[in-house]
Amino acid sequence: MRIGILGTGNLATALATGWARAGHDIIIGGRSTAAAEAIANRIGGTARPVPTVAAGADAVLLAVHWDGVTEMLTAAGGPAGALAGLALIDPTNAVEHGVGTLRTEPARSAAGHIAALAPGAHVVKAFHLFPAERWVTPDAGPVTVAMCGDDERALDVVGSLVRDVGGVPAVLGTLDRVRQLEEVAGFVIGLAFAGVDPQSAIPSVTR
Repeated sequence: MRIGILGTGNLATALATGWARAGHDIIIGGRSTAAAEAIANRIGGTARPVPTVAAGADAVLLAVHWDGVTEMLTAAGGPAGALAGLALIDPTNAVEHGVGTLRTEPARSAAGHIAALAPGAHVVKAFHLFPAERWVTPDAGPVTVAMCGDDERALDVVGSLVRDVGGVPAVLGTLDRVRQLEEVAGFVIGLAFAGVDPQSAIPSVTR
């Protein structure tokens, strides 16, 4: 697959590396041309200006801080329909750093905001609960990547990309449930900053 990546931070770099290892064609763009070129050179991908990253892509990863979402999607042509028909992967966390409370308005979701900024794109929430290094650690055990999305084909595409970096995809539901999934990030971050292992707070249940 050809995967466009918007962003040059830790998560963008880790997933670009993992997907390149799996044989995918990686196109990277970000606010820093030098950073995009450095990542592309390291993994054998291609750096492009942000407005052209989605051209010919099968999926696009939006890997930027929450404060940069609107700027990046606008630069990528999202409001003008440049991402229409594509699986748009949203791993963002609109969470207050160190506190764990969501910064979106009540009953609103980060993924819903992104969908509104990219009409026609098939937004899939995924990859937002684990640190970036998890996706470039070959010996790490499998983890479940909970996802939400409205489009079945987009969920299949993202599920395949989850497996390519050692994860197990699990669809929680449509974007109507994505706020619930985003709240989990607040729960995890809040516990981590309190010095508690979040996994210790999740009950083990039989299927």
